[in-house]
Amino acid sequence: MTWLWTGDALVEAMDGRPLGTMPEGVTGLSIDSRTIAAGEAFFAIRGERFDGHDFASAALANGAGLLVVSEARLPALGRLQVPMIIVDDVLEALGRLAIAARARSRATVIAVTGSAGKTTTKEMLRRALEPSGSVHVSPASFNNHWGVPLSLARMPAETRFAVFELGMNHAGEIGPLSRLVRPHIAIITTIAAAHLGNFDSLNGIAFAKAEIFEGLEPDGHAVLNRDNEKFSLLKKAAVKAGCAHVHGFGEHKRAEFRLLNIELLPDCSCLTARIGTQDVALKISAPGRHLAQNALATLGAVHLAGADLAKAALSFSSIMPEKGRGERHLLELDGSPFTLIDESYNANPASMRAALENLRDTPVSLRGRRIAILGDMLELGRFSRDYHAGLAEPLQEAGVEVLLLAGDEMRALHDCVRGKMSVDHRANAEELAEIIVRTIQPGDAVMVKSSNGLGFSKIVQALMDRYASRA
Repeated sequence: MTWLWTGDALVEAMDGRPLGTMPEGVTGLSIDSRTIAAGEAFFAIRGERFDGHDFASAALANGAGLLVVSEARLPALGRLQVPMIIVDDVLEALGRLAIAARARSRATVIAVTGSAGKTTTKEMLRRALEPSGSVHVSPASFNNHWGVPLSLARMPAETRFAVFELGMNHAGEIGPLSRLVRPHIAIITTIAAAHLGNFDSLNGIAFAKAEIFEGLEPDGHAVLNRDNEKFSLLKKAAVKAGCAHVHGFGEHKRAEFRLLNIELLPDCSCLTARIGTQDVALKISAPGRHLAQNALATLGAVHLAGADLAKAALSFSSIMPEKGRGERHLLELDGSPFTLIDESYNANPASMRAALENLRDTPVSLRGRRIAILGDMLELGRFSRDYHAGLAEPLQEAGVEVLLLAGDEMRALHDCVRGKMSVDHRANAEELAEIIVRTIQPGDAVMVKSSNGLGFSKIVQALMDRYASRA
């Protein structure tokens, strides 16, 4: 049996107190009693809404082989007959385990942050690095104060490449995560108005993202978007933090990882890039110029990590958009198809514009139209009205004929485009759903996008449930 951690190593790394007979080892780590697998250790983390100690019995029932619990909550657990490691604070103990995981690893570690494209780039890196060795990647969007240490603590000792996504809502959040991960390569995908309500300006967001350089290993590499207006600021921040090597990616003529040519087709993107001194051709099985930018950052990191660049390029043909991030569905209405583009995972001004460009490049059939179903972009603060109203021009450039809106902030956009295209506004996703089913026609291309808080993923699911898939 190959253990992720031996029992003794867990106790030592977390500076815990063993209670009962420690297992020889554990096969994994979990903080969710519903999905824990047999033989894994359950960490009873106390969150904002739930306390993991309340689910300790459920974790045991589902096969947990070990509990990690806090000293203060031990009396409330009663007489559970299971090995435990008692710690002062479970989340802090998980952090200590993450530090131990990083210390024992010889992996080349890559950290990714940015205002958009973090998860897509992380998944591209997973595929691109797999031909060159074992890869450990943080799941889903495990990019915060508990997701990063959990992902790091789960890293097997024999990992060759490790990729971690670092996220933030406020300044001061990425720095501690970077110092925990200690990347050899730090990628900032782009700087845009995401969470702008928590900052005074885009510069504030850029400096917060630049905290990723705080944990960069000596002789490490920064990979930055050369086309972004904050490139110079980020480069200076990297140099100030002691980064020895700064690389740019993009279409800029001085980009080290440079896009030479791109052809956007209805269901894929074909591009040629110069990575250092080598020209690479690849096909991404999804359309979108923004995906090309993510691919450039990925190929640059693959090159810097010493992985096989040619095999990495081939891997892009199997990369598909993830759920809520541009995933496409061909659905059937009255015996004819229409296209549904699911961009419902989240939204900020930059990702909204990229999604509208994607809609623009999506073909329609019969007498089909391009329909945008948009909800509020949250956390923009005092800049919110201007950024929502600012979508009017991209909508027109995308050739959108029908616009369906929901949320208080989208009223600003409604006022800007009224009279210029067919537009309707409702208070929430539920009210909007009733209009959508009366609006869609065969041949349409329909794109759904909003911030998570508005629940537009339910609109996508309702459309998929109502109309049969032709895929």
